Amino acid sequence: MEKIIQNIDIKAIRKDFPILSQQVNGKPLIYFDNAATNQKPSSVIHALTSYYSHDNANIHRGNHTLADRATAAFEDTRKAVQQFIEAKEAEEIIFTSGTTESINLVASTYGRANIKEGDEIIISGMEHHSNIVPWQLLCEEKGAVLKVIPVNELGEIEFSKFEQLLSEKTKIVSIVFASNSLGTINPIRKIIDKSHQFGAIVLVDGAQAAAHLEIDVVELDCDFFALSAHKMYGPTGVGVLYGKRELLESIPPYKGGGEMIKEVTFENTTYNDIPYKFEAGTPNIADVIAFKNAIEFINKIGKETIAEHEIELLAYATEKIKKIDRVKIIGEAKEKVSVLSFIVDDIHHFDIGQMMDARGIAVRTGHHCTQPLMHQFNIEGTVRASFSVYNTKEEIDELIISLEKIIKIL
Repeated sequence: MEKIIQNIDIKAIRKDFPILSQQVNGKPLIYFDNAATNQKPSSVIHALTSYYSHDNANIHRGNHTLADRATAAFEDTRKAVQQFIEAKEAEEIIFTSGTTESINLVASTYGRANIKEGDEIIISGMEHHSNIVPWQLLCEEKGAVLKVIPVNELGEIEFSKFEQLLSEKTKIVSIVFASNSLGTINPIRKIIDKSHQFGAIVLVDGAQAAAHLEIDVVELDCDFFALSAHKMYGPTGVGVLYGKRELLESIPPYKGGGEMIKEVTFENTTYNDIPYKFEAGTPNIADVIAFKNAIEFINKIGKETIAEHEIELLAYATEKIKKIDRVKIIGEAKEKVSVLSFIVDDIHHFDIGQMMDARGIAVRTGHHCTQPLMHQFNIEGTVRASFSVYNTKEEIDELIISLEKIIKIL
């Protein structure tokens, strides 16, 4: 598939995703659950089978051909990630199981080493549970204080309130780049700049942003950046933590075991250099290797082109759904990724999701691991339709027709 600059060939792209050709409940599958995980192109699937068919071996510690090939492919993905997020060097890229583990790693290493009683950590009111609970655990352990940036009725953070929360006690700011439940894109550069003025380090949860937005961690000047492969057309069980070299070198390991050591005796252990200091044990080799193919898929089409298509779909769906009586959109920020969350008066979101599934349409229902945010809007949850490069306006039309029928029935 040749690189597409302006006019996306959706039919060609869809052929690259085998899962999309199936029927669900007798209907052609319409997959609108991309914020939870998106589908995988053939190149990613083939990379997985190729590794297990030809190169299966443990990495770094072998001196035979299969180990050499596996190690080279694994480290090639590290370099691809480095280039994808514009990090200075590959050693600043740590492989984890996902964004959740990446955030926990920072909380458990940097946090435990640097947070003291009375210190303050700031998050926002739209955070995923994985960017709330690790900091709660750290605050409980250290006697620190967790502060929350308010979110307004449009689903945007109140930046002036954030500025008021900052003080010399602020040590960590951990903030989502793009909300998984609302689609809101936060002013990350402004948040980082303001946080650094008070000496705080900043972790960016980039799980929803990495496949949609241009990421340059050096330009952003973030201290840590977390992402997940499975939200970038890659395999599940693979994530990345970027960290500035000086920070990664200064903090203790996260787990103990093989690979993260230089020398072990019963009296003492010396730790390996970064990134291996944080990669104990046998990693998820096959999926890390296949992740490179997902990055190549994004690069081939072009992230800007993908984003333009997705935002066009979002605008189209938003316009259509606003015309339906009793439907209310939750989260109408000016800057959004392709996430459309809504509720319908007097109809439970779970019922809508089930009836959509009966029509072959996959949407996500519930609180989307953002219960505090749902509480703020005084709702239990939403129906969330999230769009990707392989989705079409015709699919959105089917979503709208189905929603109108469901409302009439219920």
